[in-house]
Amino acid sequence: MHATLPLLQKTEFPHLRRHRLTTLQVNLGYKCNQSCLHCHVNAGPTRTEKMDATTLALIPRVLESRGIETLDITGGAPELHDGFRDLVLAARDLGVEVIDRCNLTILFEPGQENLGEFLADQRVAVVASLPCYSIENVDRQRGKGVFDKSIEALKQLNALGYGREGSGLSLNLVYNPQGPSLPPEQGKLQATYKRELFEHFGVVFNELFTLANMPIQRFGSTLISQGRFNDYMHLLKANFASANLANVMCRSLVSVDWRGYLFDCDFNQMLDLPLPDLRDGAGTPHLRDLLNENPDGRPIRIADHCYGCTAGQGSSCGGALHD
Repeated sequence: MHATLPLLQKTEFPHLRRHRLTTLQVNLGYKCNQSCLHCHVNAGPTRTEKMDATTLALIPRVLESRGIETLDITGGAPELHDGFRDLVLAARDLGVEVIDRCNLTILFEPGQENLGEFLADQRVAVVASLPCYSIENVDRQRGKGVFDKSIEALKQLNALGYGREGSGLSLNLVYNPQGPSLPPEQGKLQATYKRELFEHFGVVFNELFTLANMPIQRFGSTLISQGRFNDYMHLLKANFASANLANVMCRSLVSVDWRGYLFDCDFNQMLDLPLPDLRDGAGTPHLRDLLNENPDGRPIRIADHCYGCTAGQGSSCGGALHD
């Protein structure tokens, strides 16, 4: 796989500093039941990296000590980690909102038969990847049969109350473009998704998040192989919108990798660009450092891939940054 970091390090992207830390995003490991082209984590069924029990036990302590409002759990498929459910329970006991970054097909994996019921019982918000509302596009991007399983999973979640008005169970979908292009306007695409999924499958959901593909890992390597990397970077830079800088996710989020190391965002994690040192000379910041050190106001590590979050309507873990 082609390395993208050497092509991204020299940058003119504006310098940024952190606001108050409100979200801890934790990657439990890279094992996944799918291998998607756009996956910036390069996750898949053969990956073995996963968070150990000692590091996992630090998460509730950090949530409590820093007064963090949201725990955003990701992977891979985070549900495949044997500590996933205990972590959810611990966070909910603290009154912390929990988000599960779910690929939907995980609901049909062995041992996950009651996953939907568990998530609903714990009032976990589900953010589910569905890159299109048509079978052709989804199966092309994520593998044959993925679309049908995804629809069945959405129906299961709907039956539990997810996505239904008044239930309090949040179900949001995630869209990624098929290739090196910017996402369409989020509001209009959301309306189309809602119409198509309801009319054809009876599926409902709350919001659609549109995310730009990052020029890193598997997707970035593919662009290099195709000779399209520079063109995509030009597209991102040409559509830079300074208004998005105020709301990029790295302002209020810390990303934690499976080893417990800290990063400004999930993308920096994949590029191995750690959070700037919280304790001078203490080495790469670790989850345990957040028990005593406050990252608020500290500089954010930037590179050219940051244009992916600020191009056009913007892109973050919560979708577009403005209409």
